[in-house]
Amino acid sequence: MPVESATVSLTRTITVGAGVFAPGHLGELTRYAPFELVDAVLAETGRVQRRVRAIPARVAVYFVLALGLFPHLGYARVWDKLVAALTGLPLPSPSEAALRQARRRLGVAPLRALFEAVAGPLARPDTPGVCYRRWRTVAFDGCSSFKAADTAGLRAWLGKIRHPAGWAGYPSLMLMALVETGTRGLIGARFGPIRRDGEPGEGGELGYARALLSLLTRDMLVLADRGFDSNDFLTAVAATGAQLLIRARSLRRPPVLAALSDGSYLTKIDGLSVRVIEATLAVTTANGITIGGSYRLLTTLTDHRRHPALTLLKLYHERWEIESAFYALRHTMFRGRVLRSHTPTGLDQELWALLTVYQLLRAAITDATETRPGTDPDRSSFTIACEHARNQLTNAAGIIATPDQPSIIGAATTRAPLPPRRRRASSRKVKCPTSRYAYQPPDDPRPATSSPITNTSYTICPRTHTARPTSRRTGPHHINWTHQILDLFHHHTGPPLPTTKIAAELGISYDHARSKLNTLTRQGLLHRPTPGHYTAAPQRPLTNHPPP
Repeated sequence: MPVESATVSLTRTITVGAGVFAPGHLGELTRYAPFELVDAVLAETGRVQRRVRAIPARVAVYFVLALGLFPHLGYARVWDKLVAALTGLPLPSPSEAALRQARRRLGVAPLRALFEAVAGPLARPDTPGVCYRRWRTVAFDGCSSFKAADTAGLRAWLGKIRHPAGWAGYPSLMLMALVETGTRGLIGARFGPIRRDGEPGEGGELGYARALLSLLTRDMLVLADRGFDSNDFLTAVAATGAQLLIRARSLRRPPVLAALSDGSYLTKIDGLSVRVIEATLAVTTANGITIGGSYRLLTTLTDHRRHPALTLLKLYHERWEIESAFYALRHTMFRGRVLRSHTPTGLDQELWALLTVYQLLRAAITDATETRPGTDPDRSSFTIACEHARNQLTNAAGIIATPDQPSIIGAATTRAPLPPRRRRASSRKVKCPTSRYAYQPPDDPRPATSSPITNTSYTICPRTHTARPTSRRTGPHHINWTHQILDLFHHHTGPPLPTTKIAAELGISYDHARSKLNTLTRQGLLHRPTPGHYTAAPQRPLTNHPPP
């Protein structure tokens, strides 16, 4: 029998800029960075072309943004993506040298101005996971895993990091971000060389974070890790009117001015009235391993009845959403590659473009989830959004929004929402041999492979003394902890004790207890049958030597 084959012809209308402006688009993401906005930032920064070239300034902006969507492709291949669907139009075919010249003419200012125009909170206050009560939760953190090309100009600007294993292969830079934790959208960002605080110029995490304090508002609650607990930074955050919930270092022991009924207490730090929550956290995995840690949180939410200590302790976990944002930016979108620019100016331009495209993707995801009330933006896949954005750019689809044309990116992310996050634990994975975590601590109790968490327990540790020790000799670091720990094991006859329980019994931090337990284990005074668990060392039998 003859095989019958049916065919169909499809026609599609594409709306783009006229003439040489046609390649200037980002597909469907152009809705979030429209022509009018790009033209406005070009006029504001004085980068509008004096005469219309084969690559106008607006087209150059979209070309640089497209480089962030295709980090694995060269200039000519990215240009091919922009014009792939524009068949039949008399378009130029520039060389890679011409595209590089267009980047140089454009400069840094338009891309930075475009990022600042699209950056900011993305979700409505009633979007799930965005706010705690009336405060929008935001987080500070830095990322130093971006690698720059190993050129003389970038080495002179960024330097190289020396690790115990040797010099790093590529110069690294510090990216500091202020992120809306509910959507993982960027409110602001700064980047530059990795320098310690106190060195000349702006540098270090705190130095870059201070440059973003002007973006804080009175309706924000700032979450941050221990690197941001300096007195100056705490008072600067509070001066903006924003609330804060920041973890403090274990060595910080503020005086107790008033003990509260939920186990927290009030104190003052450099004249700032704050509330301190001291607690231990322990999780039990399916293979029976208990992992724990101690936390000391500082907050300006001083009303313990409206904001119980346990509620704030669980809320602090939202800080980790910024790590997911960095992972999406660095690995999912940029694929962990080395930045392509070879000069400091080019690197500035490339990073502002990369951050802009990331923000546009987050805006598309947030808009899509808000069409389905009750949907948390965390349930949308950034990987799916990124892949569909690349397809839409190649097809030149959805450039101009129309009422009868739904968002393809939005439909893709909401059609198959991610399942709820799995509760699991595993040891830190070493991704770079020159990382400061290149070697796993021998006493790390976390399992080598991912293991489900079966139980989580929180213990608030109240303090009752009202002042600091008057003598340095009576401070906690001058107590004979060897006698205290050995005495604890002398009266214990049960199973091995976990580090978390020992720390709670002695009233010290988890890190302090772990350090002392490691020392006693090396001295042979304690025995560690499993990671993170200790027993008294068995007594050695006496040997009777014959008399001489």
